[in-house]
Amino acid sequence: MRTRNITAHLLCICALLLSQPLSAAVQRVISLAPHTTELAYAAGLGGSMIAASAYSDYPPEAKQLEQVASWQGINLERLLALKPDLVLAWRGGNPQRVLDQIAALGIPIFYSDPRYIDDIADDLENLAQYSPHPEMAKNAAHELRAEVARLKQRYTTVHPVRVFMQFGTQPLFTASKNTLQSDVLALCGATNVFADSPAPWPQVSREQVLMRKPQAIVIAGDEKQTGNVIKFWSPQMKVPVIAVPEDWLNRSGPRIVLAARQLCHQLSQVTLPPESH
Repeated sequence: MRTRNITAHLLCICALLLSQPLSAAVQRVISLAPHTTELAYAAGLGGSMIAASAYSDYPPEAKQLEQVASWQGINLERLLALKPDLVLAWRGGNPQRVLDQIAALGIPIFYSDPRYIDDIADDLENLAQYSPHPEMAKNAAHELRAEVARLKQRYTTVHPVRVFMQFGTQPLFTASKNTLQSDVLALCGATNVFADSPAPWPQVSREQVLMRKPQAIVIAGDEKQTGNVIKFWSPQMKVPVIAVPEDWLNRSGPRIVLAARQLCHQLSQVTLPPESH
């Protein structure tokens, strides 16, 4: 009888545990990409961060975190020594073999691989379940979606600017429709001249770009890089070159809305030739 009672008691405990949510507020978080670091802080997980990747420099307090990952890979030994209860990862930039090792050891991994702006809002909402401040995550997602709606309403145009998104010169490559950067461009009512490429990040030639007759070029960079791009295309093509801060445009984090805000405004200032109307 005693054995039966103990068994019944254990079964009740197991049932109770299984009824609890699988995720709860975490205390030791490691981020393996700059954009997941930004997501973590926006989602109210800043106080739980114990390590991050190289180039995790926003918000400023992220610079103080120990670095356990870089373009060279993940320091698995150090990561395990820090005993995280959640790892934030990026399939596009982190080695999957090491991530599989981490998962095999029972450490939860949250993957963030946004292809559209709305995916970033989804990531924030999904991180709320791990955050000690879930309202921060939900509010951040709501604000992002609200700003996207405002920009879309303001900048939708009947005569969109034809844009070449330039990333690098040697080699010269761009972004197709199925990328976050092209989604930002579409939000501004512009047309990506390589939207139809089957590859997300196609390498293109000068001749291919000139044949598509873009009316503006968008780059991730600053004024110095703008000058270099103008020189690169001169004298074959003379169109406005719009530079958006690299961290805003290239990181899949909440600051993508800052990139959209700036890009939409600058594209709205582009004067199209009469034959475009």
